[in-house]
Amino acid sequence: MIGKILGTIFGFMFGRIPGAVLGFMVGHMFDKGYSKNFNQTGGFNRFFASKDEFKTQAVFFHCLFSVMGHVAKADGKVSDVEIRMASALMDQMNLEGDVRKEAQQAFRDGKAADFALKQTVQEFKESCHGRRDIVQVYLEILIQAAYVDGKLDKAEQTILETVSQYLGFSQHDLLYLMSAFEAEMRFRQGGGGQQHTNGKKYSSQQSLDDAYKILGVKISDDGKSIKKAYRKLMSEHHPDKLVSKGLPKQALEIAKNKTQDIQSAYEMIKERRGFK
Repeated sequence: MIGKILGTIFGFMFGRIPGAVLGFMVGHMFDKGYSKNFNQTGGFNRFFASKDEFKTQAVFFHCLFSVMGHVAKADGKVSDVEIRMASALMDQMNLEGDVRKEAQQAFRDGKAADFALKQTVQEFKESCHGRRDIVQVYLEILIQAAYVDGKLDKAEQTILETVSQYLGFSQHDLLYLMSAFEAEMRFRQGGGGQQHTNGKKYSSQQSLDDAYKILGVKISDDGKSIKKAYRKLMSEHHPDKLVSKGLPKQALEIAKNKTQDIQSAYEMIKERRGFK
């Protein structure tokens, strides 16, 4: 509305009646574009609409927390654990003030029965401009959120399968990412047999098996193949590269945790196999 008013006023000042008509038309186009720019990605866009990079990050946060809310609601009830997890993730990303409120609102929006899952995910994918590594980090964070209560029920897995499909990942890709995450959790907690998980000893062999899963390789693979897989994963999750491609800096800590797991898994395999 403000565009049409100002356009008409300035148009009249410089061109009387014809100028006012032209100014009204230009103002209408401005209002239409302004409205679309502020509404197409949800409330976060109010804070990040000035630059394409910030706009991409706004879509990332909106899609992440709204879909997290949708996954949390999948089994019919959002648990206290899932709410604390979302809050902890906001803390980890240092989301404060108005931006944190937007994240909380996005989480609530995702719980709604009429939540537009497909549209939300597709808008995020389009904002990434084909940057598969950014999309994969997003999916990895979502998987982590889905496992927060220690299990993954059928409804939650169905949503993850749907989201991964919208993002262009195959079911095989999703199963690998899920398997790798489960292995990472055991690997971090187990300490190569030095600790206990769920009352059971985590043996050195189990630790080694999980190291292979983290890298997505087999015990029968040769050293060259394992090193290639390791380098590929490290490249995909390198923090500086991810930031340069649009990953919000607030999500870097999660990417760093991933690279630490990849590095530790590779070092264990390299030591056990005796190659450089």
